[in-house]
Amino acid sequence: MPQATRLVWDLPVRITHWLLLACVAGCWATHYAGVEWFHWHHRLGYAVLVLVAFRVVWGFAGTRHARFANFLRGPRAIVEYLRSGRETAGHNPLGALGVVAMLALLGVQATTGLFANDEIMNAGPFYGWISPATSNRLTSLHHANSDWLLALIALHVLAVGWYAFVRRRALVRAMITGAKDEGVVSVVDAISGSRLPLALAIVVLLAGALALVVSAAPESTIALY
Repeated sequence: MPQATRLVWDLPVRITHWLLLACVAGCWATHYAGVEWFHWHHRLGYAVLVLVAFRVVWGFAGTRHARFANFLRGPRAIVEYLRSGRETAGHNPLGALGVVAMLALLGVQATTGLFANDEIMNAGPFYGWISPATSNRLTSLHHANSDWLLALIALHVLAVGWYAFVRRRALVRAMITGAKDEGVVSVVDAISGSRLPLALAIVVLLAGALALVVSAAPESTIALY
């Protein structure tokens, strides 16, 4: 008989996770698709920046297991988890490091993209606020960080595969349905809702703020320098 489940991941966390996957894949695709796709690269980069900013805010204002205070632990907790392998309701102490690292690299990638250029004809919306030399340095960081991000994503996929096929833990299913088996999630640990109106309000505010800043940036192209 299938085991009963209890809700752990709220809807905003799940939507953010899968939208980030789609947007990052789209960013890589549009980067290699040619200059005619650069505007879509911009738009997807904006989406990544808003999603990452939202997830950081949600790490303080979200539901129980979305909060950093709930899953970020010190070295002792990580060692204890590695010894016991005991499954947790939310992120385990080791996986929590992956969450923070992923958000950090995604944030760096999206932010540096605002100032970067392709040394041909396209540039990020904030290119006009800095010197060409500074833009070139940030472009180099943008390229290097994409390799680090790709490596981290590969590690994440391997970890999820290991949990799925070796430890028989349905992490992908949990990130789709939001629920885990009741043997892992106690009644006390389960969440009752997703605080969706609050999440939507935060996203609208973040997206609006980004749109205002982008619209205020000076129009400039590489050809102007």
